[in-house]
Amino acid sequence: MYPSYPYNLTPYHWESHLSTTPYQENFEFSPDFDERQLGQLLPQIGGLLPGFQPPFGPPGQGQAGGPPTSPPPSFVPTQTQQIGTFAVDPGSIRGCLFRFTYLWLRGFEQFWFFPIFVGRNSVAGWRWTGFRWVYSGISLRQIQSFSCF
Repeated sequence: MYPSYPYNLTPYHWESHLSTTPYQENFEFSPDFDERQLGQLLPQIGGLLPGFQPPFGPPGQGQAGGPPTSPPPSFVPTQTQQIGTFAVDPGSIRGCLFRFTYLWLRGFEQFWFFPIFVGRNSVAGWRWTGFRWVYSGISLRQIQSFSCF
């Protein structure tokens, strides 16, 4: 009626296997990773996958994906309210690609942004810190409103 197992063997315990995974032996974290490495890797992947088109080129190579060569405009535009939206539509912000764009995020954060890629759920590009451009990605759900120039 009950399954039998040899009582001299220790039954399987899940807890003993939680500390290791088969992937840990080969995983090496490199703190020296730079987004330029990703930009150099994408064209190589494109040769392996038919029909693959990288969304941007390596950073630092002009308009193909590098940061703007000048700071953003010195003014802060007036915010246009988008009432009742849960997320910005990718098609609406796609018109701001490779243009200076001012973003207002939920939580009162606002800054100049230079988008170079728009996906289904996020936008990637260069964010102005006040001193330099930094590559970053932002969820479209976090964007309250935007204005591009």
